[in-house]
Amino acid sequence: MKAIEGLPPRRMSYEEFLEWTDEDTLAEWVDGKVVMYSPASRRHQLINGFLATVMGTFVEQRNLGIVLSAPFQMKLERSGREPDLLFIAREHLGRLRETYLDGPADLAVEIVSPESVGWDRGEKFYEYEAGGVREYWLIDPQRERAEFYRLG
Repeated sequence: MKAIEGLPPRRMSYEEFLEWTDEDTLAEWVDGKVVMYSPASRRHQLINGFLATVMGTFVEQRNLGIVLSAPFQMKLERSGREPDLLFIAREHLGRLRETYLDGPADLAVEIVSPESVGWDRGEKFYEYEAGGVREYWLIDPQRERAEFYRLG
């Protein structure tokens, strides 16, 4: 683990971002900038673990692809985001790299928190749509609601 002291002073490429950060850094890359975020709450982690187990079992038993949990980046044209869960279909497994998915996931899941609601429903929603993420789920524990969106 390497120590990271403050945000970088300039814009950087995605490759520089990957070099600058490590798997313990809570950050995403957006338009050349580093965006830091807070650790997930216990409730968030419990929901994420449940979904990862259920979805992972379903996908594995049917040989449909793979389900990955954060921290794992999804590299789109102008961003490197870290959805809470990613599903990558078997036919897209060739886009998997060691620390990120090179291109859109077939499904991205975000568990909404009071701090992330604006990003998840706004910027990320449009970014994922423009980037070709086929399906986007928003799980909102505060409102006890789930929303499901599909491209097209």
